[in-house]
Amino acid sequence: MSSALYNRLISLTPPGTETGRDAFNAPIVAPGTPVQTLAEYRALSDAEKMESGEVMASTSARFRVRWSPTLAAITPRWGLNFEGRAFDISGLKELGHRDQIEITASARAER
Repeated sequence: MSSALYNRLISLTPPGTETGRDAFNAPIVAPGTPVQTLAEYRALSDAEKMESGEVMASTSARFRVRWSPTLAAITPRWGLNFEGRAFDISGLKELGHRDQIEITASARAER
């Protein structure tokens, strides 16, 4: 894959860490520090969505990023922001030996 395909800026945010409890014993969570990286973006076709059993209106996409120790720590609990929309990560796959990471994610469809 050529570097020209990594032309979309995405922001990945790890889950926050609990820093204490409030007066009602609810956790106080400090937000994670976002990591910005360039990615290849590919929207999933309707056929791919139907095969996965998706039933609500949403936009699904695959993002490929270059492997790095920081990005290798991504889990589905992380947040992904792309072009002002929040995506939920549903799948992660390492491609090659520490070459790329493929992220499958979906966002609610806009009305």
